[in-house]
Amino acid sequence: MLKFTIKRLLYCTLILFVVMFVIYTLMVNLPSGYIEKQARMLSMQPGTQKSFDQWVAEMEVNLGMDKGLFEGYFTWLKNAVSGDFGDSWNWTVPVTEKFQDVIWYSFILSSIAFVLEVAIAIPLGILAAKKQYSLTDYTISVVALVGISMPTFFLASLLKLVFAAELNWFDIGGMEGRNFAQLDAFGQFLDISKHMVLPVITLTIIGIGGLMRYTRTNTLEVLNADYIRTARAKGLSEKRVIGYHAFRNTLIPIVTIVGGSLPGLFSGALITETLFDIRGIGFVSYHSMVNGDIPFTMFYLAFSSILILLGTLMSDILYAVVDPRVRLN
Repeated sequence: MLKFTIKRLLYCTLILFVVMFVIYTLMVNLPSGYIEKQARMLSMQPGTQKSFDQWVAEMEVNLGMDKGLFEGYFTWLKNAVSGDFGDSWNWTVPVTEKFQDVIWYSFILSSIAFVLEVAIAIPLGILAAKKQYSLTDYTISVVALVGISMPTFFLASLLKLVFAAELNWFDIGGMEGRNFAQLDAFGQFLDISKHMVLPVITLTIIGIGGLMRYTRTNTLEVLNADYIRTARAKGLSEKRVIGYHAFRNTLIPIVTIVGGSLPGLFSGALITETLFDIRGIGFVSYHSMVNGDIPFTMFYLAFSSILILLGTLMSDILYAVVDPRVRLN
């Protein structure tokens, strides 16, 4: 296991190196003049002592764009490895400082939605498999297909229309109410929690469909296995057969999927956070990309790439952990 993990980590490092080079190349060759746009805005701010040309030169030096492609990339990579991603052009603070300020909002939002997805999708998927071709099965399948097919922006807009605009139960967006500053600590906690309800519902509905269908399909496969028929022939109760023998084997591939999705808790929900004005990493990254904030965009893409690679590695390791028949070599 240790040898496999080290080998995969080396592969992941190589893949990350290549991916970030491709991203850096795209950033360097952006046709819209983002550096000139940002430099012009900074040079026009009150109190600035640098001219437009000075701002352009400084930005190019920070990204290594004053050098050749390869030398510039290695300059950026050297700074990134040391934790220096430069200053955000859009947020006017160091990139890592802005990241630390917003990442926990995304983590809390995604964690709550993730727990709800697992708690809802897996039991319903197993229930649908137990009652195959029944009304319960058809109902759960329809709900799953709706969750898979419905676009995030449509569902979020529908929830805001019904529960915010029509029923007035929640605010349309934001993380705080208008009287937030006058509330005590517990009141502020409740206010923020209330603003998180609709985003959590959106993420949960969008996420349960695929996991529910996968659980149902895998459970049906397990229920048709020979050892399940043997367990039933021995006179074991259906509750024992499903809850002990079938459930354990059903979870084997599901655990790998769930494990692979754990790093996504830190990557943020870009569309949902933007639609509900939740100032998490997804919201900040979207506005950084739109406004041509290359330093923050590079950091976010590197961060997301690392999460994806670690998620894949985690899935492989978890599969071997939960299924003794699998050996990694």
